[in-house]
Amino acid sequence: MPRMLRWAGLFALLAAAPLLAGDWRAALPSAQVLGRGDFTWFGFRVYTARLWTDGHGQDWGRPFALELLYHRALSRDNLVQASVKEMRRLNDGSVTPTQLANGARALEAAFPDVHPGMRIVGLYLPRAGCRFYVDGKLTGEVRDPVFCKAFFAIWLDPRARDPQLRLRLLGQAADPGA
Repeated sequence: MPRMLRWAGLFALLAAAPLLAGDWRAALPSAQVLGRGDFTWFGFRVYTARLWTDGHGQDWGRPFALELLYHRALSRDNLVQASVKEMRRLNDGSVTPTQLANGARALEAAFPDVHPGMRIVGLYLPRAGCRFYVDGKLTGEVRDPVFCKAFFAIWLDPRARDPQLRLRLLGQAADPGA
């Protein structure tokens, strides 16, 4: 019996290994910046976004990372509420209210209140979900691929709130701040 418990413990440790990885680049070792841009609100720069891919452009079938470097302080509640509001606006019926509620709780656990200079990276993993890193430290994982796609669609959907930022992230428009 003790041997079986050791194997069970080893299996649990191996299953948790992806969560123990401290940097998103381990899952996307050939990451290159596809595009970047600033998000502004009423003339104030809120964050600078960069989209990292494996060099093959943005493709929902391949992993990618979205990095946000904040220039303003924002509460976790505002971040989560704004995210869920945008996901509802863009929802084509693929994300259920239960998925949104569960995902919102996961975002609340993963996101802190942000301050200028803080960096949050979301790592999109097709068919698996996504992970969130704050200043290089893994803070959460969502294992719902549908919710995760809806989350990243906030920036990447053609109906995104800031279409110019979307084009800049996709490398289809120049970033005037670069």
